Amino acid sequence: MEPTRIVVCPSCAAPNRVAEARLADGPTCGKCKQRLFTGHPVELDAGAFEAQVGRSDIPVVVDFWAPWCGPCRMMAPAYAQAAHQLEPRYRLAKLNTEEAQEIAARFGIRSIPTLVIFRDGREIARQSGAMDTGNLVRWITAQA
Repeated sequence: MEPTRIVVCPSCAAPNRVAEARLADGPTCGKCKQRLFTGHPVELDAGAFEAQVGRSDIPVVVDFWAPWCGPCRMMAPAYAQAAHQLEPRYRLAKLNTEEAQEIAARFGIRSIPTLVIFRDGREIARQSGAMDTGNLVRWITAQA
């Protein structure tokens, strides 16, 4: 039997079982038919955060950020490039701490940008501060 991964749809949050060997083949959601990987970070709200982090079999990297944060805005293009390079091995997502304050508080986010890598719903690594694309990719692949 071929190994599979649960991939949560970035559009409708439905869990999808995808053969591991087919992750890079542009799979689509069985429910909404949208692409499971877009090459861009997924925008999260509180509900989408729980779905992506809690149900995904692939590591999820969350950028905790805020619109008023200069370093967050400066890192955004590098984070988008990292998403393009790292999908489908990793899901990169962004959580606006102004709109989801309860999640930021639950994870003790004290400074932004802060990146947290989750695997199987648990935090496995954390890094604060802006990074360029190369450092983002190296840090993520070294941790997860």
